[in-house]
Amino acid sequence: MKFEVLTIFPEIIECYIKHGVVGKALNKGIAEVKIYNLRDFTSDKHKKVDDYPYGGGAGMVMQIEPFYKAIMHVKEDKKPKKLLLLSPQGRKFTQKLAQEFIEENKGMVLICGRYEGIDERVKAFVDEEVSVGDYVLSGGELAALVIIDSIVRLIPGALGDELSAVEDSFMKGLLDYPHYTRPEDFKGMKVPEVLLSGDHKKIALWRKRQALKNTLKNRPDLLKNLSRDDMKILKELCSEINKKILEGVYEPVNN
Repeated sequence: MKFEVLTIFPEIIECYIKHGVVGKALNKGIAEVKIYNLRDFTSDKHKKVDDYPYGGGAGMVMQIEPFYKAIMHVKEDKKPKKLLLLSPQGRKFTQKLAQEFIEENKGMVLICGRYEGIDERVKAFVDEEVSVGDYVLSGGELAALVIIDSIVRLIPGALGDELSAVEDSFMKGLLDYPHYTRPEDFKGMKVPEVLLSGDHKKIALWRKRQALKNTLKNRPDLLKNLSRDDMKILKELCSEINKKILEGVYEPVNN
């Protein structure tokens, strides 16, 4: 999987991709990240990439010329690529979208803006706008790294244990279950006994219940298209929670 990043701060990308899962994937040769400095595609001696906005207003706007030249450059090899503009106006990036991108089996060009924004005409040369959330960042570099990291995790061989990606939060539409490791008892906080039992069937059921419980508590909007078995467990959890509310153990949550 090849990622190409267009940015005026290549060092931000360079620093991150040396480490962790992404760094290991690059070393194995199963992923590639190529970074282009947009200043290298300017036509003036000062390598200027921004200018004052037409119509007035605060801040500076990134010019179209460096983006256009950089985009034309990365398209020269004629290989299939998905050109993504990182933008708060774009389609929200989710685990499902990450899976879609990996299944398309295309290279990805991630275009990072800065300052007050980019010239609107840049959008004529991209395939899609993508947002990593409903908040404002100083530039697209962090968003690009989020996308690279989440997609690299899905590449076979990127993780030490292939089940890790399958069991990640959101992969099955639910949040993750709790994880524990040594010591067994830390200041009176003990690992649940079921995880020490060696009974894999009981452990799998406990993890499923905990994943459903976490999702019900923190992200009930994700509880869609559940299997019949999951619905049965969810109903049991709801009954237990309602009973504890009546007993005064839990306070009801007002949404």
